[in-house]
Amino acid sequence: MVWFPMPDRPTGRVTFFFTDIEGSTHLLQHLGDDRYAQVLAEQRQIMRASFEAWRGYEFHTEGDAFLVAFWTAADAIGAATEVLRALAVHPWPEGSPVRVRVGLHTGEAALAGGGYIGLDVHRTNRVMSAGYGGQVLLSQAAHDDLADDFPDGVTIRDLGEHRLKDLTHPERLFQLVIPGLPTDFPPPKTLDVVSNNLPVLQTSFIGRERELEEVKQLLGRNRLVTLMGAGGAGKTRLSIQVAADLIEQFKHGAWQVELAPLTDPGLVAPTIASTLGVREVAGRVILDSLIDYLQPKTLLLVMD
Repeated sequence: MVWFPMPDRPTGRVTFFFTDIEGSTHLLQHLGDDRYAQVLAEQRQIMRASFEAWRGYEFHTEGDAFLVAFWTAADAIGAATEVLRALAVHPWPEGSPVRVRVGLHTGEAALAGGGYIGLDVHRTNRVMSAGYGGQVLLSQAAHDDLADDFPDGVTIRDLGEHRLKDLTHPERLFQLVIPGLPTDFPPPKTLDVVSNNLPVLQTSFIGRERELEEVKQLLGRNRLVTLMGAGGAGKTRLSIQVAADLIEQFKHGAWQVELAPLTDPGLVAPTIASTLGVREVAGRVILDSLIDYLQPKTLLLVMD
């Protein structure tokens, strides 16, 4: 085991660096427990060496994921560049490359115990989740803090605005372009990629992680999940967040259907059909047309 000294914890305005391995479950199945454990140990050693060199403070590690804070965006970029280059040339088992994705976001550090809490931490995770293995994504704030302080040959590509899964205002994303490494990736995995009509909400979703995970698990085992509770308890907000988090699993999208204004049960099917763009056909009941439309599709309906 290699021990790395713990740097001072960054305070004030810091850049958060979140990363994980794309396709880690597939890699585990391919390699088996023992070989995967060795690969994971090598990956951690490579990454921690870069974190130490660039004054990164590792405040949480879980499985193949790292959460690190840096004093500056330039330090975080330096570490990301060094990490991806080192991983690219490392002799991994044949057919089992380790593809790491990285998300960077700069914000105010809200300290808690030995780590950090707050919206900026959550937003960094969302930025990372939009990327692919071998890709480094930056938020607008991280990009703005960089100025022109890049490693030699490294440039930035503007990917435009995207709706992240926290459903607040769109985030402008940027990609790090590192010479000698892959630079062409599919569009970021955001709400813009999959068809949906999920609303843009004005608050981030924090503090109900247990309920969020419980609903996700229920939805994984059941075709219909009903949320019940008093008015104002947050059922709508929770259901929309679940839909946003799981939207990649539904290739035909996630759709919110507003049923609250209805007083006639006979209007439920027409309202769902209208939301999905299913048109009435002369001589056919709209429910039959809706069933025909839905039957071959994989989509999620959030009926409120």
